[in-house]
Parts: sequence; structure tokens; C-alpha cells
Amino acid sequence: MTMPRQPEPELMDDAAEADAYADADFCEVNQAFVDRLVELAETHGVPPGARAVDLGTGPGDIPCRLAARCPGWRITGVDASEAMIRLARRNPPNEAGDTPSPRFIVADAKSTGLPADSFDVVCSNSILHHVSDAAALWAEVRRLAKRGGLVFFRDLARPDSREAAHRIVDAYAADESELLREEYYRSLLSSYTPAEVRRQLEAAGLGSLEVVMATDRHLDVFGRAG
Repeated sequence: MTMPRQPEPELMDDAAEADAYADADFCEVNQAFVDRLVELAETHGVPPGARAVDLGTGPGDIPCRLAARCPGWRITGVDASEAMIRLARRNPPNEAGDTPSPRFIVADAKSTGLPADSFDVVCSNSILHHVSDAAALWAEVRRLAKRGGLVFFRDLARPDSREAAHRIVDAYAADESELLREEYYRSLLSSYTPAEVRRQLEAAGLGSLEVVMATDRHLDVFGRAG
């Protein structure tokens, strides 16, 4: 039996926490996310001049990697944490003149204020476990995406027990700071199971999206909106 979800604070606006997160080595994880997103974009026929939004962008590494892979995409990174967006805006601009730099805005992913039906790609890496009102998040995803637009979310999946969560932390964050290890542990406890996510999507009118376990600790949500 899976242990109950234990929510954590939605907002990482403490400067020390934001700096610790930005300093952590997420290169491999973020690159794997971008590689999978680009693969899905190719198979789903996303146009070369696509508009994409990254919800819960954190320090902005994923939009910058995505801009380098997909010249011509117009990418917006959204995060409710001013500390995270300050870090994201410090990223160096793209050197290629035909590759627009991502723009970063401070906004709640559940209510971004961005135009409806305006994004070819709505993506996120690891925002869902921060959100207790998942219905509001998925409603915003549906609102933002163009009809037939690509949705791709990757997030942690809640383990069966605290002991299992500790084993995951030891296996994948052994070299991180104690602060990051504790954040990772709390995030695992705050995550949703694939079955819970499927129910959320059905309720939001996004039941066509697939939910699969991508690794021993991550689930993927992907497919066409609408």
C-alpha cells in the first residue's frame, strides 16, 4: 500500500534554497528531459517556430537548453519564485542571432496570465509534486495549450514508504548538500502516484494524455491537448 501524500510548500522563494537548487548538478536530468521533449516534438509534428512554455522553470536551465536545441522556438519560462526568476535571468543570452533567448516571468503556474490557446508546447519538469491544487494546474495547462498542442510533464513518483524514499535519496543524491538531500526527500513524499495523476487528467478533460513510469522514480505525462 502506498503511503499518503505529504505536501510540501509550493514556493521555493528562500534565496538560500534557490541558490542551493541552482548549484546542484541537474545537468544529466535536465538534458534527458530536453532530449525526450525534442523527440516528442518531432513525432507530434511541432512546427519549427513553435511557442513553448515551461511551467515551474526554476533557474531556467531547461529553456536555455531547449533554445539551443530548437532554434526558432519562442520559449517562456514561468516560476512563482522571484528568487528563481532572478537566477534564470542571469543566464547568458543565446549567441546565435536566429535563436531567440528565452524570456522569464514571475507567475503562478496555476494562473499564469498568459494568453489562452497560444502555445504549441506546454512542458514542465518537477512542478507537479509542489502543487496541492492539481486540478487548477491541469486546467491552466489545458487553457494555455493550442488544440492538438504537445504537453510533456516529468515529475517524481511517490514511493511506497519512507524507507523507499530514503533509498532513492541515497542512490541519486549522495553527493549533494544536506539541504538538497532533505529537499529531495520531502519532494518524494509530496509526489503523486501514476494512478492519482491519471485521475487528475480525466477530471481536467485531459484524459487523452499518457502517464507512464519513465524511471524508477519519475513519471511522464505526454500527448496532445484537446
